[in-house]
Amino acid sequence: MISALQHPNLVRLYGCCIEGKQLLLVYEYMENNSLAHVLFGTNEIEATKLDWRTRQRICVNIVKGLESTLKIVHRDIKGTNILLDKDMNAKISDFGMAKLDDEDNTHIDTRIAGTIFGVVALEIVSGMNNIKFRRDENFVLYLQKNGDIMEMVDPRLGSAFNKKEVVRMINVALLCTNQSPALRPAMSTVVSMLEGKTDVEELVPSRLSDQSGDELVNPLFNKFAQASFNGSSSETKPLVKSF
Repeated sequence: MISALQHPNLVRLYGCCIEGKQLLLVYEYMENNSLAHVLFGTNEIEATKLDWRTRQRICVNIVKGLESTLKIVHRDIKGTNILLDKDMNAKISDFGMAKLDDEDNTHIDTRIAGTIFGVVALEIVSGMNNIKFRRDENFVLYLQKNGDIMEMVDPRLGSAFNKKEVVRMINVALLCTNQSPALRPAMSTVVSMLEGKTDVEELVPSRLSDQSGDELVNPLFNKFAQASFNGSSSETKPLVKSF
């Protein structure tokens, strides 16, 4: 099944080898390691590879991989499963939690994938691990309500970014993490929004507060967060909670 996946934004499986009880999978080589390695690592030289244009492209790459019409749904999207080639193009890897599409469940699973993409997109903008940031409430919503959303931008970018593009990406990410699955955009719409072809609904603080209450925590996101980042405490508050 995995070897049949052919898409520019999915890591390609070239073959496998079974010898005794050992199973070896041979994937294409991705020169720049994972998104998590470059984005959250301590190597400043590595971090310089992630200018704003590159971050934008990576987000679009991820969504196109999720949006592909292949009959499979990846349910474990996180920085360590997003690999970068020599040109810093992103490809999704590790289909250990993937499942074949089912017509009755497609809309549910794609909304879940979209939700986790929203979390990853916020990490790409901020340069921060979602689960490692501490605050009494969701950080993004806190900044949004106080009119300080630009404080979320990764300081390593300096002033080398387009403010309108940043706001667009944040709004798209927040749409993807909406409490109501029916209000989360389809991946095809997300691609169009990120590329500036479709207008993005402007999110106002009052509406954000109503739709992203702190009393609701998605068990799937908790599982994603624990799998993504080791050593996090139960008191840790994420950048934004998904539903």
